[in-house]
This record gives sequence, structure tokens and C-alpha cells, in this order.
Amino acid sequence: MSLQLADFDYTLPPQLIAQTPLPQRSASRLLVVDGERRADAGFANLPQHLRAGDLLVMNDSRVLHARLLGRKESGGRVEVLVERLLDKNVALAQLRASKSPQPGTRLWLEDGLDVEVLGRTDEFYRLRFQGDAVELLERHGRLPLPPYIERAAEAPDELRYQTVYAREKGSVAAPTAGLHFDQALLASLREMGVGIAYVTLHVGAGTFQPVRVGNLAEHRMHTERYVLPGATAEAIAATKARGGRVVAVGTTSLRTLESAALEGNLKVGAGETALFVTPGFEFRVADLLITNFHLPKSTLLMLVSAFGGLDEIRAAYAHAIAAGYRFFSYGDAMLLHRRPL
Repeated sequence: MSLQLADFDYTLPPQLIAQTPLPQRSASRLLVVDGERRADAGFANLPQHLRAGDLLVMNDSRVLHARLLGRKESGGRVEVLVERLLDKNVALAQLRASKSPQPGTRLWLEDGLDVEVLGRTDEFYRLRFQGDAVELLERHGRLPLPPYIERAAEAPDELRYQTVYAREKGSVAAPTAGLHFDQALLASLREMGVGIAYVTLHVGAGTFQPVRVGNLAEHRMHTERYVLPGATAEAIAATKARGGRVVAVGTTSLRTLESAALEGNLKVGAGETALFVTPGFEFRVADLLITNFHLPKSTLLMLVSAFGGLDEIRAAYAHAIAAGYRFFSYGDAMLLHRRPL
């Protein structure tokens, strides 16, 4: 089957795009999808849909203050959104400016932060910071809310656009499926015998890049860095051995697990992935997926369609829209059972 971009389109009423988080993380709604079966639930009731012996795998990446405003040497305004760190001092970034800055151009950003343009790679620019890039971003930058949230980041976002278990600094977008978990819910899951393990995948700004080809076989994914710890691989093996289920919390956790298992057994350690998951992909690790609702024509919608079934996801999204679910980063969640090939 030749997949086309139009196969993953749908119409979303703008009022269903969540602009702010709910007062309580676990107060979100949860749509449970198992093949053609659907059930409306609350995220706080997630323990009722899991079993003792299951394992949650979560992405512990932390969102950087990756958005910077300023001016070029020429005086023109510029907006910087860091995509990923290449080393301690150099970052790959998207730039918005009236004219593309040339190599050697200096950018004068927030609070006098001085950055040099080294060159360009496709739509991204290589920038050199005068010091540790992470420290400088955390000190001078702003939290980068997604483009469909039509407001600037505010003080509450500093907490709510991070998961409660975020540790490893490096993302420029939150692994949003994890935003629904609070400490009380995590404690309840542990008490009932559900295990929790972590991976790290630093989400890049490329996650919001549109697919620009009609034929999906021609699309090339952006690259993201990940780490699969040995302890997590061991927990997955133990879970499978006792008949438990591996529950990927978010598309980033899922991509990490499936990227590490492309050659068969899970490969422990650091790696990079440009894995593009579309219907027909053979999943090796995850049995269930917790995820938010994704943008039309996005690679994330293609991934969940591969996991839950293209027709099943279409029906689930139509149900969610009719039922008034909240969409995207601050929206509601789904619990998907993997559809057998």
C-alpha cells in the first residue's frame, strides 16, 4: 500500500486546541482504544486499565529555555529556536529573520548574549555560544511553547510544560504524554505493582516540521538523540518474561524503544534515530502506548496509526472531536493497545 499524506488528514475545530493546562495534571480525559473498541475514561483512572507486572517506560528529558529573541549586527530582528545541541558550545537552531544571516554574523540576544553563526545545514543554522550552551539557554532563554499555543509562556508553564520526572536537560518540546502524571498517580501505580523505567530522548524542534511530500516514502525524518539505560533494558526483559506488558509513555519513548530494537535485541546505550514509523511497521517492544492527540498530517499521527491501526485511529479521532476532547500538548490523552499486523 502506497501511503499518501492525505491519508492522515482530519478537520479539527480550533476551539479544541488546548491553550492552557488543566488545574490538575491527572484531571485530563483518557480515551482507551483497543481495536474497534473505545471507552471514555479519566486519566486518574489509568490504574484500572493496567495490571500488576506491567512496565511504564517514560522519557525523562527536560525542556530547555530554547527560545531567544534579539538582533543581528545589522540591527534586524531575529528569533532563535534551538533544535538540538551538537556539543557543549554549538547548537543547531531555527532562525527567523528578514534576511538569512551569513557565516560569521554575530547575533545579540537576550541580556547581551552573544552568539556567532557558523553556517547552515538545510533549514537549520549552526550557532556557537560563548560558554556552556545549556547554562546560557537556561539563564537567558525562554520556554518554547509549541506554535499552536497562541500565547507567550507564562510562569505556570515553567512547571506544567515539564513532566514531574524530567531530569535530563536537552529537549525543545515536552514529551507531552507524561504531562498527565502527578506524584500521587505514580505512587498509586507503584503500589499496585506497575513498574516504572526511563529512557531519554531529547525532542527537537523538527517534531513540528510539516511533511512536505505527498508520497510518504519520500519523507526523511529529522534526527534525535536518545539513551536506553541498561537498567531499563533489564526491566523490559523481566517484564516480558513474566508475561507483563510494556507501556510506552509517549511517542518519544516508543521511538526510543523501537529504534534500539531495530536489529532484534534491545541495544543499550546512546544512539541517534531518524526512525519514521508508518502503518505496516513491525513493533518489537511496546504493547501499549499512552499518547496525546496529534496534528493532522503529522509524523506523530502516522506513528499512532501504525500502532493502533489506521482505520481505528481515524474512528477514535472522530469520536474524540465529537466528544469535545482537548487536543495537542496541553490536551487529553489516549491509551492505545497495539494492533496485531
